[in-house]
Amino acid sequence: MEIKKKRILIAGGYGLVGSNAARLIRKHYKDVELILAGRTPQHGEQLARELGNAKTAHLDLKARFKKEQYGAIDLVIAATEDRSNVLQEAAILNGFACITITEMAEDISPILCRSLHKAFPAPIVLASHWQAGIITLVAKQVSTKFSEITRIETAGLYDERDPIGPMVAKQVKNFVGNALLCDQGKWLFVDAKENPRLFLLKDGTQVTGYPMGTLDVPSLAAITNSPNVRFDFATGESIGSHNGLAASHDLYIDIEGVLLSGEKGKLRTIISDPKGYGHLTAVGIFLITERILGLGDRLGIPAGGLYLPETILPSDNIITRMEEFGITAIIEVL
Repeated sequence: MEIKKKRILIAGGYGLVGSNAARLIRKHYKDVELILAGRTPQHGEQLARELGNAKTAHLDLKARFKKEQYGAIDLVIAATEDRSNVLQEAAILNGFACITITEMAEDISPILCRSLHKAFPAPIVLASHWQAGIITLVAKQVSTKFSEITRIETAGLYDERDPIGPMVAKQVKNFVGNALLCDQGKWLFVDAKENPRLFLLKDGTQVTGYPMGTLDVPSLAAITNSPNVRFDFATGESIGSHNGLAASHDLYIDIEGVLLSGEKGKLRTIISDPKGYGHLTAVGIFLITERILGLGDRLGIPAGGLYLPETILPSDNIITRMEEFGITAIIEVL
């Protein structure tokens, strides 16, 4: 019996995050066909040749999604903004899986409501957490060291030496706006500029973070029942730059509560990717892609439905898995 080869369309496939995801998929799975789609497909032709078993295609989300242009598709990865949910809707109607990474917490109500009214034939994964779920997955693993959690404070540190694509560059200007956080058990949309948080980096430098409404916040509140959860975006010198190397992208996860020993404690986990923001996001996308398509003979193919990274991926070994991609994790007692 001939096994059907998988075909993945990456919207924004030759951008920073999309190209990183494409390279990771190709490195590990030579037989997966890749379609690098965007408004200027000629910009992706060199990458397609480099990858092999890949091609470019025109995709303009303002003109909707016409499946017949691309042939059979198993998965669409939305590595570009899709404010009208074109790719999610196409996935639901045509029965292929979809991963999205750009919605904020307030943007997901349309797909949530739709999921309650219509069965989804394939997985739709809302991975609009920071780095497509890496913070939440790591925090979920570390949270098992606690019997009770009273506070989770997370942050993404952006080093200005770390190259970012045009989509993220545009988003950065809007990162500091209204933000969702949980404070003393109350859900609040706050003005980020009026709710800064000071915290220390690995090298002892103090930086200011501003809250963002990433999906990490409601996800971690649901997982841990912590009454205080927030995610902050900060800029500063990364671990890589501090060590005289290329800029890294660093994540800080501080969890406070009662440890399994019965003592009160606070643990800090620092995740650092020496290849930067784009690569770390791509790793999150890659892990979800593996799970959706049953690649690598890991857990099989999940049923259709609406998922989050932490509901489709196991978290008990996420730190070990990240080490496979050169990403380091340090757990410290504060």
